[in-house]
Amino acid sequence: MKQPRINFRQEMEMEAKKLLTRRHFFRDCGVGLGSIALASLLNGDKLLAATAARAQAKADPLLPKAPHFTPKAKRVIYLFMAGAPSQLDMFDYKPTLAKYDGHPVPAELVKDQRYAFIPRDAALFATTLKFSKHGKCGAELSETLPHLGEIVDDIAIVKSMTTDAFNHAPAQIFMNTGATQFGRPSMGSWVTYGLGSESQSLPGFVVLSSAGGTSGGASNWGCGFLPTVYQGVPFRRSGDPILSLSNPNGVTKQMQRDSLDVLKELNQHHLDVVGDPEIATRINAFEMAYRMQASAPELMDISKESKDTLEMYGAEPGKSSFANNCLLARRLVERGVRFVQLYHEAWDHHSEVINGVKNQCGVTDKPAAALIKDLKQRGLLEDTLVVWGGEFGRTPMVETNEAAGRKMGRDHHPQAFTMWMAGGGIKPGITLGQTDDFGFHIVEDRVHVHDLHATLLHLMGFDHTKLTYHFQGRDFRLTDVEGELVPKLFT
Repeated sequence: MKQPRINFRQEMEMEAKKLLTRRHFFRDCGVGLGSIALASLLNGDKLLAATAARAQAKADPLLPKAPHFTPKAKRVIYLFMAGAPSQLDMFDYKPTLAKYDGHPVPAELVKDQRYAFIPRDAALFATTLKFSKHGKCGAELSETLPHLGEIVDDIAIVKSMTTDAFNHAPAQIFMNTGATQFGRPSMGSWVTYGLGSESQSLPGFVVLSSAGGTSGGASNWGCGFLPTVYQGVPFRRSGDPILSLSNPNGVTKQMQRDSLDVLKELNQHHLDVVGDPEIATRINAFEMAYRMQASAPELMDISKESKDTLEMYGAEPGKSSFANNCLLARRLVERGVRFVQLYHEAWDHHSEVINGVKNQCGVTDKPAAALIKDLKQRGLLEDTLVVWGGEFGRTPMVETNEAAGRKMGRDHHPQAFTMWMAGGGIKPGITLGQTDDFGFHIVEDRVHVHDLHATLLHLMGFDHTKLTYHFQGRDFRLTDVEGELVPKLFT
């Protein structure tokens, strides 16, 4: 006798039932029968409300969530200067280094130090760029940063950053994820995991890039072991911001909506049965792409901005540039995106560092300063945290290598480098930290990468020791088992 045909949905239900046993139910529900009965008797309405909230969060894991305590910052714009800018030619002027320019480096300063390309006894190398004081705070900046000098009273400069890695890929991954090995979630992923997103039509974590590609690659904005809904979404430099965002010829909006509704129903049913968070990611991705078809083109069209705004950034509609990305970052946070990261990979100056710094400051100084001005005049800087910096610094010694075609450059220097921050609870108009007379080592207010992460998470409303995710038998966090707050940076 011919068996009746089972439809696809019935097949899914039968397969799911095989996976779900009574033992699995009692393990995964997290409470016993007695607790369920007591809760329902004592507080049935609240139990139902909590259950509904959990179901809603499962269906859309990017819904806004409450942090541990009241935050100073609601969103982040991270200007990542990949390749490592030279702090000695931009922020950390050393008269003593100028005095001993060309002399052998003092042996006691480089004892037990490792450098990527130069010997420990390389000659000292002073900058030829002029420095001057700016603003009411009197911060000393290089002549390559005239626009930053205009807003220096709105930022905090940290001259005492230090890291554990001295090559680009591991150092970039460390700065972004808190670990030098691949596979850990990035800061943007941790923040969106903890807070969700205020945007329903754009990803919670957006990545923009200019210049070259980063050494650390996609691991810099990856989600690691967190559900993939929290990974960064790179926007392309031209055309559709995401591939295949536009419908192919012959597919109408209604046809697409009908197809998505059927797909969503099937995925939601499977999610309800097995609880796999990656199914929620799949649902969210389809729906987000559908909403982005309307929101993304409007977002990327900066021609609607005023002439004054475009000139302030140096942005040009229809082109790809760091300036355009800074303007897009402001437009993204205005629309509720939680974390925006701009990567500008162009700072690896092993040769002709002075010209290299001049060129890149010519590209980045005006837009970065404009971003601060623009956020401030729109009332967004107060609760938007802006971070600027690379993965490490550059050596006070010269790098010259005829075989490699290098001269008058600087090697990698993880011991001390400079970053700046603004908004979102950061104390404006201060300079924190100090290096020794040659710029080799930190002598005051050392800030490790883990300390930076702990501090930034604190401003977002998190105790960094409690923002955790259980994986492979233990709880992980962005700062892992280290990190101290830097209260001198707080307002």
